[in-house]
Amino acid sequence: MKWSLKTGLALLALLSVTGTAVHGAEAAATTLQEHAASDELRARALLGRAVILYRQEGDEAFAAFNSPTEFVDGELYVWVLGTDGVMLASGGSSAALIGRKVTNMRDAFGTPFFFDMLEKARKSDSGVVEYRWLNRLHHKPERKVTYFTKVGTRLLAVGYYIPRASPAQATAMLERAVGAMQADPAKALADFNDLNGGYIEDDLYVFVVGLDDGRFRAHGVSSHLVGTDGYTLTDPNGKPIIRQMIDILKDRDRGELDYVWRNPVTRQVENKHTLFRKVGGNLVGVGYYAR
Repeated sequence: MKWSLKTGLALLALLSVTGTAVHGAEAAATTLQEHAASDELRARALLGRAVILYRQEGDEAFAAFNSPTEFVDGELYVWVLGTDGVMLASGGSSAALIGRKVTNMRDAFGTPFFFDMLEKARKSDSGVVEYRWLNRLHHKPERKVTYFTKVGTRLLAVGYYIPRASPAQATAMLERAVGAMQADPAKALADFNDLNGGYIEDDLYVFVVGLDDGRFRAHGVSSHLVGTDGYTLTDPNGKPIIRQMIDILKDRDRGELDYVWRNPVTRQVENKHTLFRKVGGNLVGVGYYAR
C-alpha cells in the first residue's frame, strides 16, 4: 500500500464533502471537517504502514504492533483480528483481548462490531465499521470509525474517535425535536429529559426554555436546570446565552448563537454553536461543539 501526496489530497477533497453545512455556521463546519479529515488520514496512513510491515514479516510483525510506541499515534493504534475471530495483536485497550475469540463481543450500544467486520471481510479485502469503544484519553465509550485491510487470514485495523457530532446531526436532531413538540409537547418534554428518551446522541441533546418566563422546561444532560431561570445563566465568559437567544426570537422564528460550554463527552469547556427554533411559546435548541 503506497501513500502519495496525490492520494492524500484526493482523500481530503473527498472528505470535505460531508453534507450540507448549517446556514451561518460554515466556519465551524469547516473546522470539524478538517479535523475529521486529519484523523482519517492519520488512521489510514498508520494502517498502510502496518500492512506493509505485515506483508514483509508476517505474524512476526505482531511484536511491533503490540509496542507502545512504534505503531501508536496518539489515540490511534493497530490491532489484528484473525478470520477465526481471535484477537491476535493490539497496541491499545483491546490488548486485554489478545488470544480470545471476540466474535460475539458487543459494544456499549449492543453492536456486534467484530462480527460485522468479519462478515464484511468475507466479501472484500478492505472496509470500515463504526461502533462505540473506550477512549483511553477521556475514559468514556465514544464513537469510533475503524478501517481494516485483510491480508491472508489476518484483518489489520486502525480506528479513530468521533467525540463531536456534526452540524448536520445537530440540525437533524433539532428538526426531530421541533416535530415532537408540535405533535405532543408534554410527551416531547418528558422524552427530552429522559436519558433513554431518544434525544441524546454523543454530545448532542435538546433543551427547551419558555419564552414567557425564560425558565427551562427541559435539558437533556443537566436535569438540575429544569425549572430554573435561564435569564441568569451565563457561559464561562459571562455571556447571557438564554437571554440573547430569546431576544433573537422576538422578531423571527429561528436563530443561532456561539458561546462556550462544557462538552458532556470530552468534559472540556469548548466552543459551541447552537441552533434554536420558536415552537409555540417555547425556545427549542440543539448545539454542536467545534474543536
